[in-house]
Amino acid sequence: MNWKKAAPAILLGLTVVASGCGNREAKSGQPTASPKALTDVKVVLDWTPNTNHTGLYVAKDQGFFEQEGLNVQIIAPGEGGADTMIASGAAEFGVSYQEGITQGRIQGVPLVSIAAIIQHNTSGFASPVAKNIKTPKDFENKAYGGWGSPVESAMIDSLMQSEKADPSKVKMLNIGEADYFTAVKRDIDFAWIYYAWTGVDAELRGEPINMIYLNKYSDKLDYYTPVLATSEKMISTKPDLVKAFVAAASKGYQYAISKPEDAANILIKAVPDLDPKLVKASQKWLSSRYQDDAARWGEQKKSVWENYAAWMLDHKLLEKKLDADAAFTNAFLPGSAK
Repeated sequence: MNWKKAAPAILLGLTVVASGCGNREAKSGQPTASPKALTDVKVVLDWTPNTNHTGLYVAKDQGFFEQEGLNVQIIAPGEGGADTMIASGAAEFGVSYQEGITQGRIQGVPLVSIAAIIQHNTSGFASPVAKNIKTPKDFENKAYGGWGSPVESAMIDSLMQSEKADPSKVKMLNIGEADYFTAVKRDIDFAWIYYAWTGVDAELRGEPINMIYLNKYSDKLDYYTPVLATSEKMISTKPDLVKAFVAAASKGYQYAISKPEDAANILIKAVPDLDPKLVKASQKWLSSRYQDDAARWGEQKKSVWENYAAWMLDHKLLEKKLDADAAFTNAFLPGSAK
């Protein structure tokens, strides 16, 4: 999944700015109050802009961030990735994923998930229908293309072992940022994708795929990806700012849920290089999946964090047990108890 590759740090979209003209005389002859100064905030994406991020662009376009007193810049990750920028304070908030936060916290990186962008895991292993890969057992004697992370081998091993298949028969290739559609025609048989983007793209291209969703094989693999994240320092020193950011983001994603076509148009306007047909189709597919069966958008369960951490520990991807309570919080979601 090339979404974990970093891109050069650049501003993505226009900065939200305050409206108003300063002190003016009202009709009553009394001066009006000066507009409240907005707090500058950066939010860093995990990858190039896509429909996982629509709620953030909507919150900016519709003035939800400004209503909460925030002047938001949406930026791309630097070479160290989004998590590094969030942890170091280079960005106050960012888009991350449960796996990265879990690994980071085990290593002492103070990241905290503050909202689940999508309620259930929509990622999995995809392959062209012609490859005839319908179950993990069919991975045998096939070539997998990924980014060279230990979690890829562990995931393939886990799924194959559940079907008594032999993981050693899979050829592992690092394809870096190579395009999925190019790679499956040239070098590989299957890859790890988000269906909402690459899967929908395959539909539009008329290139049907077989999709093996991770969460169909184990409840432990139904983890949160992606999430909104911040640092422990932000939570301890600027809780009101965190609350304001999450409130605005929540409005943005709720808008994307109820008005997918309008939300897609907002993303297209903010990032003109995106394929409009793909954005609209992806937004339609994803809109009902942001919140899905949760009581509210962004809600996270401790059991989801514990289950995936246990899976990672079992597969030697972690050195010790995760303190799940410290890894995420629902406290800043609208409607949470103070």
